[in-house]
Amino acid sequence: MYRPQEDTWLMAEALAGAGIPRGGRVLDVCTGTGALAIAAGLAGAGAVTAVDRCRRAVTATWFNARVRGLAVRVRHGDFGDLVGDGEFDLVMANPPYVPSTEVPERGRARAWDAGLRGRSVLDRLCAVMPLLLAAKGIGLIVHSSLCDSDVTLRQLRGGGLKASVVARRTVPFGPVMRERAGWLARRGLIEDDQEHEELVVIRADAA
Repeated sequence: MYRPQEDTWLMAEALAGAGIPRGGRVLDVCTGTGALAIAAGLAGAGAVTAVDRCRRAVTATWFNARVRGLAVRVRHGDFGDLVGDGEFDLVMANPPYVPSTEVPERGRARAWDAGLRGRSVLDRLCAVMPLLLAAKGIGLIVHSSLCDSDVTLRQLRGGGLKASVVARRTVPFGPVMRERAGWLARRGLIEDDQEHEELVVIRADAA
């Protein structure tokens, strides 16, 4: 779990632009501190569910929501566990997406490390998204362009969803990206002197 950063704020802007049907059901995947779940609740969602594999994130989300008077349903576990638990009008996700040598099973790095292509969570999320969305539902996913947004678009479209990039923002590398910039450059994911990355928000629409 980490404090809300640029990707969180970019996603919040995309959420505001997408709009939430008043009384709609919202799912916040990889909720972290619960910032996006809270934003959805304040925007008029009828029911908000937040899920995360990290127990500290679950506790933080529960506390942050209660302080704001919001009845967010918080689940500890994997987003795949929610398939069959009803369909959602909006599913938003800020998953781990930083390329890494391994996918950690525990520890703080689990909040950002996502395997060699940065897609260990993204690939599963794209596969499950059509099963989570209600008719006319909207999915919003934020990740770095290092993870190849074209792959995300193809996977979502392959699941029968309309998909497009609806927001972009170039931001300076954070501490994790700065620390492994040399490794990323050797793998050809960034230029040798690169110090910024592009974040993208991808929207998926169910028929």
